[in-house]
Amino acid sequence: MSVRSKARGKSGRTAVEVAGRWGFAARGVIFLLVGVLALRIAFGDNAEQADKGGALTEVAAQPLGSVLLWLLGIGLVGMALWQLTEALWGNKTTHRLLSAGRTLFYAVVAWSVLVFASGDHRGGGGESDRQSHDMTARVLELPAGQWLVAAAGIAIAVTGVVGAVQAVRRTYRKHLRLGEMSPRVRDAVDVTGVAGGVARGLVFMVAGGFALRAAITYRPSEAKGLDDTIRSFAETPVGPWLLVVLAVGLALYGLFSFAMAVWRRV
Repeated sequence: MSVRSKARGKSGRTAVEVAGRWGFAARGVIFLLVGVLALRIAFGDNAEQADKGGALTEVAAQPLGSVLLWLLGIGLVGMALWQLTEALWGNKTTHRLLSAGRTLFYAVVAWSVLVFASGDHRGGGGESDRQSHDMTARVLELPAGQWLVAAAGIAIAVTGVVGAVQAVRRTYRKHLRLGEMSPRVRDAVDVTGVAGGVARGLVFMVAGGFALRAAITYRPSEAKGLDDTIRSFAETPVGPWLLVVLAVGLALYGLFSFAMAVWRRV
């Protein structure tokens, strides 16, 4: 029996699996709502905010919204805990380092969702853009601040490129229990995985580009949060139609996350 198996045990494996699957489902809800909100923006509803805060505001407006918010936050905590086990007991050093980074990311997101659920809505719609500007401004004031912001922008963009390439190559398949799926289900999962992964990667690439431009120009306002990044797709020569395509892709990534919640090996 491996060290990882001994550490977890049977009950531990069950708890980790539940946490991971719950986390994927919570991620799916957020991406699906962000996609829907972006679609509304593409068709002229500028009052919407296509970011995490906008998605949480949408959830809060539903019947039993506060309960749903707590369930989302707890699900994201589960995702962070699952990634932590991968960071501690993963087989490859690279995989463990990536899992450590994801642990921190999901822990921060989970905390913000739980704070929102508790009634503090200062992280609501539109806040991602202001927070991005404020954080960039603080970092730029540090010694070598421009280099730090530039490095962050490059890292975000590279993450987007890698994610998009992996989606096109369908590397996610090695983590799925494909034998439990019918051919039609596998095809549907591929549509959501490829289209959704590419859309998510594009958002990361553009967000990283904005951060890099903020570093070069020394202007924090050039850095954009998720909402402004998504809106920028409507400012291209093809107009809002590119944003429509992106919005559909982000919604599909939400559906792909639901598929991961069901069929991923955890």
